[in-house]
Amino acid sequence: MAERGASGGGSGGDSLDKSITLPPDEIFRNLENAKRFAIDIGGSLTKLAYYSTVQHKVAKVRSFDHPGKDVEQEHEPPYEVSVQEEITARLHFIKFENTYMEACLDFIRDHLVNTETKVIQATGGGAYKFKDLIEEKLRLKVDKEDVMTCLIKGCNFVLKNIPHEAFMYQKDSDPEFRFQTNHPNIFPYLLVNIGSGVSIVKVETEDRFEWIGGSSIGGGTFWGLGALLTKTKKFDELLQLASRGRHANVDMLVQDIYGGAHQTLGLSGNLIASSFGKSATADREFSKEDMAKSLLHMISNDIGQLACLYAKLHGLDRVYFGGFFIRGHPVTMRTITYSINFFSKGEVQALFLRHEGYLGAIGAFLKGAEQDNPNQYSWGENYAASSGLMSTSPELCPTQRARSGTFDLLEMDRLERPLVNLPLLLDPSSYVPDTVDLTDDALARQYWLTCFEEALDGVVKRAVASQPESIDAAERAEKFRQKYWSKLQTLRHQPFAYGTLTVRSLLDTREHCLNEFNFPDPYSKVKQKENGLALKCFQSVTRSLDSLGWEERQLALVKGLLAGNVFDWGAKAVSDVLESDPQFGFEEAKRKLQERPWLVDSYTKWLQRLKGPPHKCALIFADNSGIDVILGVFPFVRELLCRGTEVILACNSGPALNDVTYSESLIVAERIAAMDPIVCSALREDRLLLVQTGSSSPCLDLSRLDKGLAVLVRERGADLVVIEGMGRAIHTNYHASLRCESLKLAVVKNAWLAERLGGQLFSVIFKYEVPTE
Repeated sequence: MAERGASGGGSGGDSLDKSITLPPDEIFRNLENAKRFAIDIGGSLTKLAYYSTVQHKVAKVRSFDHPGKDVEQEHEPPYEVSVQEEITARLHFIKFENTYMEACLDFIRDHLVNTETKVIQATGGGAYKFKDLIEEKLRLKVDKEDVMTCLIKGCNFVLKNIPHEAFMYQKDSDPEFRFQTNHPNIFPYLLVNIGSGVSIVKVETEDRFEWIGGSSIGGGTFWGLGALLTKTKKFDELLQLASRGRHANVDMLVQDIYGGAHQTLGLSGNLIASSFGKSATADREFSKEDMAKSLLHMISNDIGQLACLYAKLHGLDRVYFGGFFIRGHPVTMRTITYSINFFSKGEVQALFLRHEGYLGAIGAFLKGAEQDNPNQYSWGENYAASSGLMSTSPELCPTQRARSGTFDLLEMDRLERPLVNLPLLLDPSSYVPDTVDLTDDALARQYWLTCFEEALDGVVKRAVASQPESIDAAERAEKFRQKYWSKLQTLRHQPFAYGTLTVRSLLDTREHCLNEFNFPDPYSKVKQKENGLALKCFQSVTRSLDSLGWEERQLALVKGLLAGNVFDWGAKAVSDVLESDPQFGFEEAKRKLQERPWLVDSYTKWLQRLKGPPHKCALIFADNSGIDVILGVFPFVRELLCRGTEVILACNSGPALNDVTYSESLIVAERIAAMDPIVCSALREDRLLLVQTGSSSPCLDLSRLDKGLAVLVRERGADLVVIEGMGRAIHTNYHASLRCESLKLAVVKNAWLAERLGGQLFSVIFKYEVPTE
């Protein structure tokens, strides 16, 4: 956002290498492939945005062309795996102090290779001040964009693409941030931008917004009056004074006027009756700290009441605050939150944004990139390369809170397909994917962070083993270890750094870090081998199932699904067994399962439902490769097909652990069809459809699924959703409410989690739910 009037100007060429703790090429990453630039320059901070194409490795699978051969006789794997280069798009956002402007521009100029554009979009008050310097250094024409339009575009973008972007601030909570799950429809909302003054904008759609009010009493007022009162010229130092002050020494409170009689008025005695009221009558000096605190309360309360009145006038309950007055400072967030709650009686929410400082730069970039239509894609935050939200503790001054010197980074990767809500969610606006919020649950947080730390050696070993031909695999794996370990330590101290901390976010961060160092699929060879072995057993498993009576077969199918789910390389209790006992197989897994009654056991209810009419269409989210998908899921799919139920089998778009990917599932299905006429005819007649989820995570967020999957679910009238696996059905979606019948099943392969749930290792969750009419 534009920090109009904030301190600091351009200075001549500090050496970038000497003034920051990270190497410049780790800040301005991939500059040689930068295609387009935008910049937002405030009074003290600059936010640079650029788009680049990133070349990285991906694991590709391709079926061998051996027509007519019997897969059971083959000693070779069922398909080949190759690592190929792929080009994807990435957005980079960098925030730094204006004092580094010239050095940063020099570094960018020296590393630009083949930028496609001759123009840089610029916004913010400093776009005029630094125009000549930018054009001289980068040899790009500066094209100035409207500040408010850029802010709105940027705000819309982060609210749509970053699930835990918005948060409430609660001063007495630990931690102080309460992240909000983004509403599927982000409009309408109120944006209150507090710069030198206050602008209040009502945003109704992507392109329709209007300025509806404002005030001349804003951040500039606090700064100016504060400087007169305290002789303190720096904005951040003024806030530090306020954080140590006691406003009641200067302000006249309700109890000062009415004494004990204030209770008859229904007012708290601690309410401010008159800002600076005591200074008119008291014959003494007041401390700088107390005056700064009184001034902050006066201005924040005024802004809060104004925002609340406009929100009520326009029937809005979501108000986002931004601008240099906010900038992550706890004192301002606390006072504005209190003011909004007081004046609205809790009906209006004061919301703040993790990336509010980038909104102008994002908006300016989007304005310059309109011909590429960036809004037609979904984007995802890259945890490996982004700075997290840091503590707003008043005890830490801004320089101590700074990351990598004074540089702050955000990177977002373009997803190849747009992501949308699953149409079968009962209430998308209240859906929360994750079962446990580790930000809140300190005991669970410490356990899972330790668990991921202890698993790191195994992940590094697996990554190196997956690329035996690579001479630098060990070096890259060590860099991965350092990066992910650093992220885990950050999350120990700042669990809210990337939004709500969950097992899913820990897993996703690990996948991002692996990809960062070109380990796209460490389990590709493991999956290849396990798929080959499982395919050889498929016919004997289905023959055995077909020989059973109907009721006995239904239980055997469910036990097969559960036994298959045991084969999860992401669970240490399982990977230890698989590493030490290569002969551990399907039958051994069945014997590991808890006997009925299971920990959660709706099987009898499920069996009764199967005695009724068939479902129209089942949507099944598959979990692991090998035995899980081939000997567990496909026999279950086959039975549903025989009942007359169509099946949509959804698999990950990209790799994560040993989860089956969409491209692997196509080959597996082709091999099974060659052996099984039921599956063969279902594929041929489009009664069995294989689709990708749009995800590359071991967990499942039903609010961010491939648009093609959502369309298919609507077209086929899916009335049953099956979610299998610990990541998808326990860590996420355990409490998800759907419009249709659902089956959530998993084996608990973590002893600590099993105990938390009231069971033991290898306890079974079989949760069949029917929506209430």
